[in-house]
Amino acid sequence: MTDARHVAVSALLRQVAAEIVLPRFQHLDAADIEEKEKDDLVTIADREAELALAEGLASIDGGARIVGEEACAADPTLLETVGDGRVWLIDPVDGTNNFAAGQTPFGMMIALVEDGVPQAGWLYDPVADRMCHAIRGGGAFIDGTRVTAQGTGQAEPVAALATYFMTEEDRAALTARVAGKLTLVEIPRCAAEQYPRLVLGTNDVALFQRTLPWDHAPGVLFLEEAGGHVARADGSPFRVGDTRRGMLGAASPALWDQAAPLVFG
Repeated sequence: MTDARHVAVSALLRQVAAEIVLPRFQHLDAADIEEKEKDDLVTIADREAELALAEGLASIDGGARIVGEEACAADPTLLETVGDGRVWLIDPVDGTNNFAAGQTPFGMMIALVEDGVPQAGWLYDPVADRMCHAIRGGGAFIDGTRVTAQGTGQAEPVAALATYFMTEEDRAALTARVAGKLTLVEIPRCAAEQYPRLVLGTNDVALFQRTLPWDHAPGVLFLEEAGGHVARADGSPFRVGDTRRGMLGAASPALWDQAAPLVFG
């Protein structure tokens, strides 16, 4: 990933945020919001931003296929080959439920993936104007400054555990396993915010249930390039195209090893 390409993608994200996403924030009408499925919203900003980002990415690197969240909602068969070849992944508004409610956090994410492996990723918070990016083998950066993940330093690791896609029985079992061993905090319902929290010392570990590619390819690379660790319950790495549920991210491999037996049981 060349510096010029990074600059171009960052500029594209900022432009689309300024022209499409931020003008809609806290100014959506009821007709601008739809429910794709239970507890999963889409807004006019998601759709318009995805189209603009796709057009911009095609001009930056037309040799990569473009797969966006909303395009997959319209044509789920796109997911069948998302792990093949060179692909731009787009999450035009991550944390749409927050965005639709007029609340933060929400973000915008892009990843460049080759054969299922993230090569570059961007996580942009348009309200704070915070740009996180990572390059495979080249490090993780926030607003151009290289960063290293750090834990909270708490005796009980601080854990943000996404449980809303679990059954009531599984949720109760997880809560019982971690009681007195992990300090539970609310999740942001926004992967573009959760991954930076693991790098910045806000959270030590985070459990993700759904692992859709656009939600995680940028953040996994960012966290791992910062020195953190992300893996499935069996220890295998995240890979675009893997449809399994459940993944744990941590600010360090040691924190992952400490929390994984409790989280996964």
